Amino acid sequence: QVQLVESGGGLVQAGGSLRLSCAASGRAFSGTAMGWFRQAPGKEREFVAAITWTVGVTYYADSLKGRFTISRDNAKNTVYLQMDSLKPEDTAVYYCAARWYSGTFLIAPENRGKYDYWGQGTQVTVSS
Repeated sequence: QVQLVESGGGLVQAGGSLRLSCAASGRAFSGTAMGWFRQAPGKEREFVAAITWTVGVTYYADSLKGRFTISRDNAKNTVYLQMDSLKPEDTAVYYCAARWYSGTFLIAPENRGKYDYWGQGTQVTVSS
């Protein structure tokens, strides 16, 4: 079992930055990948970014490349999402998720159905 707890959400003005954290606990994380998803009101949950825990290979939604950066601190069992140049359309609940995988690269990192564990979410609101 893996427990995930997000933090760092809040209210920010357009153009500002936020860093979200996801603290993971439970089973050993070698062989897992961590992802961030977001869900805006009335919309489906969408992929933001993912990172493999051991090697640190990263994946991003094409529309967010260059503004969002995912990273991890193995010693702290924590994954981060640095969000820069925020826009009102980035307003959403942001969720951290974990999945098991084998090999070096993730297959379909954007597929939320492949993630086994989810955090409770943290609200990000970007004002114009």
